[in-house]
Amino acid sequence: MRSIRDIRLFENIPILVRATLNVPFAEGKVANDYRLRRALPTIQYLRERGARIILISHITGQGTETLAPAAAALGSLIPGVSFFGETVGPRVREAVRGLAPGKILVLENLRRNPGEVANNPAFARELAALADVFVQDSFDECHRTYASIVGVPELLPSYAGLLLEDEIRELSRALRPKHPALAVIGGAKFNTKEPVLAALLKAYDRVFVGGALANDFLKASGREVGKSLVSLADPASIKKLLANPKLVLPVDSVTVNDVILDHGPNTIALLVDLAKRAKTILWNGPLGKYEEGFVDATSAFARAVADSGAYSVVGGGDTIASIEGLGLLPHFSFVSTAGGAMLAFLARGTLPGIEALDT
Repeated sequence: MRSIRDIRLFENIPILVRATLNVPFAEGKVANDYRLRRALPTIQYLRERGARIILISHITGQGTETLAPAAAALGSLIPGVSFFGETVGPRVREAVRGLAPGKILVLENLRRNPGEVANNPAFARELAALADVFVQDSFDECHRTYASIVGVPELLPSYAGLLLEDEIRELSRALRPKHPALAVIGGAKFNTKEPVLAALLKAYDRVFVGGALANDFLKASGREVGKSLVSLADPASIKKLLANPKLVLPVDSVTVNDVILDHGPNTIALLVDLAKRAKTILWNGPLGKYEEGFVDATSAFARAVADSGAYSVVGGGDTIASIEGLGLLPHFSFVSTAGGAMLAFLARGTLPGIEALDT
Protein backbone atom coordinates (compact mmCIF):
# COMPACT_ATOMS: atom_id res chain seq x y z
CA MET A 1 0.00 0.00 0.00
CA ARG A 2 1.50 3.30 -1.11
CA SER A 3 1.52 6.27 1.25
CA ILE A 4 0.72 9.89 0.49
CA ARG A 5 4.39 10.42 1.30
CA ASP A 6 5.25 8.44 -1.85
CA ILE A 7 3.61 10.97 -4.20
CA ARG A 8 6.39 12.60 -6.22
CA LEU A 9 4.67 15.68 -7.68
CA PHE A 10 2.18 17.93 -5.89
CA GLU A 11 2.42 21.49 -7.25
CA ASN A 12 -0.75 22.38 -9.19
CA ILE A 13 -1.77 18.69 -9.37
CA PRO A 14 -5.51 17.99 -8.82
CA ILE A 15 -5.74 15.38 -6.06
CA LEU A 16 -9.03 13.70 -5.18
CA VAL A 17 -9.29 12.92 -1.46
CA ARG A 18 -11.94 10.63 0.00
CA ALA A 19 -12.09 12.42 3.37
CA THR A 20 -13.78 11.84 6.71
CA LEU A 21 -16.36 14.65 6.68
CA ASN A 22 -19.30 12.56 7.91
CA VAL A 23 -20.04 14.49 11.09
CA PRO A 24 -23.19 14.73 13.24
CA PHE A 25 -25.47 17.75 12.74
CA ALA A 26 -27.81 19.52 15.14
CA GLU A 27 -30.13 22.26 13.90
CA GLY A 28 -28.20 22.50 10.64
CA LYS A 29 -24.81 22.93 12.27
CA VAL A 30 -21.95 20.55 13.02
CA ALA A 31 -22.50 19.14 16.50
CA ASN A 32 -19.07 17.52 16.84
CA ASP A 33 -16.07 18.32 14.64
CA TYR A 34 -13.78 15.51 15.83
CA ARG A 35 -13.66 13.83 12.42
CA LEU A 36 -12.97 17.14 10.71
CA ARG A 37 -10.03 17.74 13.00
CA ARG A 38 -8.68 14.27 12.26
CA ALA A 39 -8.97 14.96 8.52
CA LEU A 40 -6.75 18.05 8.74
CA PRO A 41 -3.23 16.49 8.66
CA THR A 42 -3.72 14.98 5.20
CA ILE A 43 -5.39 18.12 3.85
CA GLN A 44 -2.66 20.33 5.31
CA TYR A 45 0.07 18.04 3.93
CA LEU A 46 -1.33 18.44 0.41
CA ARG A 47 -2.06 22.15 0.82
CA GLU A 48 1.47 22.99 1.92
CA ARG A 49 2.81 21.30 -1.22
CA GLY A 50 0.60 23.28 -3.59
CA ALA A 51 -1.82 20.54 -4.63
CA ARG A 52 -5.31 21.42 -5.87
CA ILE A 53 -7.43 19.49 -3.37
CA ILE A 54 -10.87 18.06 -4.16
CA LEU A 55 -12.57 16.56 -1.10
CA ILE A 56 -15.34 13.98 -1.49
CA SER A 57 -17.36 12.46 1.34
CA HIS A 58 -20.90 11.70 2.47
CA ILE A 59 -23.36 12.35 5.29
CA THR A 60 -25.20 9.48 6.94
CA GLY A 61 -28.94 9.76 6.45
CA GLN A 62 -31.49 9.50 3.68
CA GLY A 63 -29.05 10.46 0.93
CA THR A 64 -30.46 13.96 0.50
CA GLU A 65 -28.45 15.72 3.19
CA THR A 66 -25.90 18.38 2.24
CA LEU A 67 -22.23 18.60 3.14
CA ALA A 68 -22.40 22.42 3.16
CA PRO A 69 -22.34 22.75 6.99
CA ALA A 70 -19.38 20.34 7.19
CA ALA A 71 -17.54 22.38 4.55
CA ALA A 72 -18.24 25.58 6.48
CA ALA A 73 -16.96 24.02 9.71
CA LEU A 74 -13.87 22.72 7.91
CA GLY A 75 -13.29 26.25 6.58
CA SER A 76 -13.14 27.52 10.15
CA LEU A 77 -10.29 25.08 10.84
CA ILE A 78 -8.19 25.57 7.70
CA PRO A 79 -8.13 28.42 5.13
CA GLY A 80 -8.93 28.14 1.45
CA VAL A 81 -12.06 25.95 1.62
CA SER A 82 -14.95 26.39 -0.80
CA PHE A 83 -18.06 24.27 -1.33
CA PHE A 84 -19.67 23.19 -4.58
CA GLY A 85 -23.18 21.75 -4.36
CA GLU A 86 -22.75 18.99 -6.95
CA THR A 87 -20.74 15.76 -7.15
CA VAL A 88 -19.95 15.27 -10.85
CA GLY A 89 -20.69 16.87 -14.21
CA PRO A 90 -19.45 19.74 -16.42
CA ARG A 91 -19.93 22.42 -13.76
CA VAL A 92 -17.87 20.44 -11.26
CA ARG A 93 -15.08 19.89 -13.79
CA GLU A 94 -15.05 23.61 -14.50
CA ALA A 95 -14.81 24.40 -10.78
CA VAL A 96 -11.89 22.00 -10.42
CA ARG A 97 -10.08 23.57 -13.39
CA GLY A 98 -10.43 26.98 -11.72
CA LEU A 99 -9.05 25.76 -8.39
CA ALA A 100 -5.78 27.46 -7.46
CA PRO A 101 -2.82 25.56 -5.95
CA GLY A 102 -3.24 25.05 -2.21
CA LYS A 103 -7.01 25.62 -2.37
CA ILE A 104 -9.64 23.10 -1.24
CA LEU A 105 -12.93 22.30 -2.96
CA VAL A 106 -15.54 20.26 -1.05
CA LEU A 107 -18.07 18.52 -3.30
CA GLU A 108 -21.63 17.61 -2.37
CA ASN A 109 -22.74 14.50 -0.45
CA LEU A 110 -21.74 11.53 -2.62
CA ARG A 111 -24.84 9.58 -1.60
CA ARG A 112 -27.01 12.05 -3.45
CA ASN A 113 -25.89 10.14 -6.53
CA PRO A 114 -27.16 6.52 -6.56
CA GLY A 115 -23.97 5.50 -8.36
CA GLU A 116 -21.99 5.87 -5.12
CA VAL A 117 -23.65 3.09 -3.09
CA ALA A 118 -24.16 0.95 -6.20
CA ASN A 119 -20.44 1.23 -7.08
CA ASN A 120 -21.51 2.25 -10.56
CA PRO A 121 -18.48 2.20 -12.91
CA ALA A 122 -19.69 5.28 -14.80
CA PHE A 123 -19.95 7.28 -11.57
CA ALA A 124 -16.49 6.10 -10.49
CA ARG A 125 -15.12 7.24 -13.86
CA GLU A 126 -16.71 10.67 -13.46
CA LEU A 127 -15.13 11.07 -10.02
CA ALA A 128 -11.75 9.86 -11.26
CA ALA A 129 -11.88 12.31 -14.19
CA LEU A 130 -11.68 15.19 -11.71
CA ALA A 131 -8.09 14.50 -10.69
CA ASP A 132 -4.74 12.93 -11.52
CA VAL A 133 -4.23 11.23 -8.13
CA PHE A 134 -6.51 9.63 -5.53
CA VAL A 135 -5.93 9.64 -1.76
CA GLN A 136 -8.00 7.39 0.48
CA ASP A 137 -8.31 8.93 3.94
CA SER A 138 -11.81 7.84 4.98
CA PHE A 139 -11.13 4.75 7.09
CA ASP A 140 -14.66 5.00 8.49
CA GLU A 141 -16.04 3.97 5.09
CA CYS A 142 -13.38 1.50 4.00
CA HIS A 143 -15.61 -1.45 4.91
CA ARG A 144 -17.97 -0.40 2.07
CA THR A 145 -17.73 -1.44 -1.57
CA TYR A 146 -18.79 1.97 -2.86
CA ALA A 147 -17.66 3.81 -5.99
CA SER A 148 -15.49 6.28 -4.06
CA ILE A 149 -13.97 3.47 -1.96
CA VAL A 150 -13.19 0.64 -4.38
CA GLY A 151 -14.15 2.00 -7.82
CA VAL A 152 -11.95 5.09 -8.08
CA PRO A 153 -8.70 3.34 -6.99
CA GLU A 154 -8.98 1.13 -10.07
CA LEU A 155 -8.78 4.24 -12.26
CA LEU A 156 -6.18 6.51 -10.66
CA PRO A 157 -2.79 6.18 -8.96
CA SER A 158 -3.94 5.73 -5.36
CA TYR A 159 -2.36 6.37 -1.97
CA ALA A 160 -3.21 6.09 1.71
CA GLY A 161 -3.72 9.34 3.60
CA LEU A 162 -2.18 10.08 7.00
CA LEU A 163 -5.39 9.32 8.92
CA LEU A 164 -5.84 5.99 7.16
CA GLU A 165 -2.25 5.07 8.01
CA ASP A 166 -2.84 5.96 11.67
CA GLU A 167 -5.98 3.82 11.84
CA ILE A 168 -4.31 0.78 10.27
CA ARG A 169 -1.22 1.05 12.48
CA GLU A 170 -3.05 1.47 15.78
CA LEU A 171 -5.82 -1.07 15.15
CA SER A 172 -3.23 -3.59 13.96
CA ARG A 173 -1.44 -3.00 17.24
CA ALA A 174 -4.72 -3.61 19.09
CA LEU A 175 -4.90 -7.04 17.44
CA ARG A 176 -1.60 -7.90 19.17
CA PRO A 177 -2.40 -6.68 22.68
CA LYS A 178 -0.21 -6.66 25.74
CA HIS A 179 -1.70 -8.85 28.43
CA PRO A 180 -3.84 -8.79 30.47
CA ALA A 181 -6.04 -7.48 27.67
CA LEU A 182 -9.66 -6.33 27.98
CA ALA A 183 -12.08 -5.78 25.10
CA VAL A 184 -15.48 -4.14 25.64
CA ILE A 185 -18.07 -4.30 22.87
CA GLY A 186 -21.37 -2.47 23.31
CA GLY A 187 -24.12 -1.18 21.08
CA ALA A 188 -26.61 -3.55 19.45
CA LYS A 189 -27.04 -5.91 16.44
CA PHE A 190 -25.45 -9.25 17.26
CA ASN A 191 -25.12 -10.25 13.60
CA THR A 192 -22.73 -7.36 12.92
CA LYS A 193 -20.74 -8.03 16.09
CA GLU A 194 -20.38 -11.83 15.91
CA PRO A 195 -17.22 -11.86 13.71
CA VAL A 196 -15.35 -9.34 15.85
CA LEU A 197 -16.37 -11.09 19.08
CA ALA A 198 -15.00 -14.36 17.74
CA ALA A 199 -11.72 -12.67 16.78
CA LEU A 200 -11.34 -10.82 20.08
CA LEU A 201 -12.01 -13.95 22.14
CA LYS A 202 -8.89 -15.41 20.53
CA ALA A 203 -6.66 -12.39 21.16
CA TYR A 204 -7.94 -10.95 24.46
CA ASP A 205 -8.06 -12.30 28.01
CA ARG A 206 -11.51 -10.87 28.77
CA VAL A 207 -14.23 -9.75 26.35
CA PHE A 208 -17.12 -7.90 27.98
CA VAL A 209 -20.38 -7.73 26.04
CA GLY A 210 -22.42 -4.67 27.00
CA GLY A 211 -25.23 -2.40 25.88
CA ALA A 212 -28.25 -3.83 24.10
CA LEU A 213 -25.96 -6.48 22.63
CA ALA A 214 -25.73 -8.06 26.08
CA ASN A 215 -29.48 -8.73 26.09
CA ASP A 216 -29.04 -11.47 23.48
CA PHE A 217 -26.46 -13.21 25.65
CA LEU A 218 -28.39 -12.73 28.89
CA LYS A 219 -31.51 -14.23 27.32
CA ALA A 220 -29.57 -17.16 25.85
CA SER A 221 -28.03 -17.85 29.27
CA GLY A 222 -31.49 -18.06 30.86
CA ARG A 223 -31.65 -14.65 32.50
CA GLU A 224 -34.75 -12.47 32.32
CA VAL A 225 -34.60 -9.49 29.95
CA GLY A 226 -38.28 -8.49 29.98
CA LYS A 227 -39.21 -6.21 27.09
CA SER A 228 -35.61 -5.28 26.34
CA LEU A 229 -34.30 -5.04 22.80
CA VAL A 230 -32.99 -8.37 21.48
CA SER A 231 -31.78 -9.43 18.04
CA LEU A 232 -33.24 -12.17 15.90
CA ALA A 233 -29.91 -13.94 16.20
CA ASP A 234 -29.08 -17.61 15.80
CA PRO A 235 -29.19 -19.05 19.35
CA ALA A 236 -26.53 -21.61 18.45
CA SER A 237 -24.07 -18.85 17.51
CA ILE A 238 -24.65 -17.05 20.80
CA LYS A 239 -24.33 -20.23 22.85
CA LYS A 240 -21.05 -21.05 21.12
CA LEU A 241 -19.64 -17.71 22.26
CA LEU A 242 -21.18 -18.13 25.71
CA ALA A 243 -19.20 -21.33 26.16
CA ASN A 244 -15.95 -19.37 25.97
CA PRO A 245 -14.67 -18.71 29.53
CA LYS A 246 -13.18 -15.38 28.41
CA LEU A 247 -16.62 -13.90 27.76
CA VAL A 248 -17.93 -11.56 30.48
CA LEU A 249 -21.57 -10.45 30.83
CA PRO A 250 -23.29 -7.80 32.98
CA VAL A 251 -24.23 -9.00 36.47
CA ASP A 252 -26.95 -6.42 37.15
CA SER A 253 -28.99 -3.85 35.22
CA VAL A 254 -30.88 -0.57 35.43
CA THR A 255 -34.42 -1.37 34.31
CA VAL A 256 -37.31 0.98 33.56
CA ASN A 257 -40.76 -0.38 32.65
CA ASP A 258 -39.30 -3.87 32.26
CA VAL A 259 -36.68 -2.62 29.76
CA ILE A 260 -32.92 -2.82 30.46
CA LEU A 261 -31.45 0.63 29.80
CA ASP A 262 -28.04 0.55 31.49
CA HIS A 263 -25.72 -1.62 33.56
CA GLY A 264 -26.03 -1.59 37.33
CA PRO A 265 -23.51 -0.68 40.06
CA ASN A 266 -22.12 -4.19 40.42
CA THR A 267 -21.40 -4.40 36.69
CA ILE A 268 -19.78 -0.96 36.79
CA ALA A 269 -17.58 -2.13 39.69
CA LEU A 270 -16.65 -5.24 37.69
CA LEU A 271 -15.65 -3.15 34.66
CA VAL A 272 -13.63 -0.72 36.74
CA ASP A 273 -11.72 -3.64 38.30
CA LEU A 274 -11.03 -5.21 34.90
CA ALA A 275 -9.75 -1.86 33.60
CA LYS A 276 -7.39 -1.47 36.56
CA ARG A 277 -5.81 -4.85 35.82
CA ALA A 278 -5.49 -4.44 32.03
CA LYS A 279 -2.45 -3.39 30.01
CA THR A 280 -4.50 -3.11 26.80
CA ILE A 281 -8.12 -1.93 26.60
CA LEU A 282 -10.19 -1.96 23.41
CA TRP A 283 -13.66 -0.36 23.50
CA ASN A 284 -16.36 0.12 20.88
CA GLY A 285 -19.98 1.07 21.58
CA PRO A 286 -21.84 2.67 24.52
CA LEU A 287 -22.85 0.55 27.51
CA GLY A 288 -26.35 1.98 28.04
CA LYS A 289 -29.06 3.67 26.04
CA TYR A 290 -26.83 6.70 25.66
CA GLU A 291 -29.17 8.73 23.47
CA GLU A 292 -31.85 8.70 26.21
CA GLY A 293 -29.52 9.81 28.98
CA PHE A 294 -28.58 6.42 30.45
CA VAL A 295 -24.86 7.16 30.61
CA ASP A 296 -23.72 6.01 34.05
CA ALA A 297 -21.95 2.83 32.95
CA THR A 298 -20.45 4.46 29.86
CA SER A 299 -19.14 7.44 31.84
CA ALA A 300 -17.81 5.33 34.71
CA PHE A 301 -15.96 3.01 32.36
CA ALA A 302 -14.56 5.96 30.38
CA ARG A 303 -13.10 7.39 33.58
CA ALA A 304 -11.71 4.00 34.58
CA VAL A 305 -9.97 3.55 31.22
CA ALA A 306 -8.56 7.09 31.36
CA ASP A 307 -7.13 6.36 34.82
CA SER A 308 -5.87 2.86 34.02
CA GLY A 309 -2.53 3.64 32.38
CA ALA A 310 -3.27 0.94 29.81
CA TYR A 311 -2.81 1.29 26.08
CA SER A 312 -6.39 2.18 25.15
CA VAL A 313 -8.19 2.14 21.80
CA VAL A 314 -11.75 3.39 21.43
CA GLY A 315 -14.20 3.85 18.55
CA GLY A 316 -17.86 4.45 17.74
CA GLY A 317 -19.63 7.81 17.48
CA ASP A 318 -21.59 7.76 20.76
CA THR A 319 -18.61 6.39 22.65
CA ILE A 320 -16.36 9.17 21.38
CA ALA A 321 -19.02 11.81 22.10
CA SER A 322 -19.24 10.57 25.69
CA ILE A 323 -15.47 10.62 26.17
CA GLU A 324 -15.15 14.07 24.63
CA GLY A 325 -18.04 15.37 26.74
CA LEU A 326 -16.19 14.22 29.85
CA GLY A 327 -13.00 15.95 28.70
CA LEU A 328 -11.15 12.61 28.61
CA LEU A 329 -10.19 12.35 24.94
CA PRO A 330 -6.49 13.19 25.53
CA HIS A 331 -6.26 10.36 28.08
CA PHE A 332 -6.94 7.63 25.50
CA SER A 333 -4.05 6.24 23.48
CA PHE A 334 -5.94 6.11 20.19
CA VAL A 335 -9.43 7.25 19.23
CA SER A 336 -10.66 5.80 15.94
CA THR A 337 -12.85 7.84 13.60
CA ALA A 338 -14.80 4.67 12.81
CA GLY A 339 -17.42 2.44 14.37
CA GLY A 340 -18.46 -0.30 11.97
CA ALA A 341 -15.23 -0.11 9.98
CA MET A 342 -13.20 -0.47 13.17
CA LEU A 343 -15.08 -3.65 14.10
CA ALA A 344 -14.77 -5.04 10.57
CA PHE A 345 -11.01 -4.38 10.54
CA LEU A 346 -10.56 -6.05 13.92
CA ALA A 347 -12.47 -9.08 12.62
CA ARG A 348 -10.59 -9.42 9.31
CA GLY A 349 -7.36 -7.46 9.62
CA THR A 350 -8.15 -5.57 6.41
CA LEU A 351 -11.04 -3.86 4.57
CA PRO A 352 -12.18 -3.57 0.92
CA GLY A 353 -11.05 0.05 0.74
CA ILE A 354 -7.58 -0.87 1.97
CA GLU A 355 -7.30 -3.83 -0.40
CA ALA A 356 -8.30 -1.54 -3.30
CA LEU A 357 -5.16 0.54 -2.74
CA ASP A 358 -2.99 -2.49 -3.43
CA THR A 359 -4.37 -3.04 -6.94
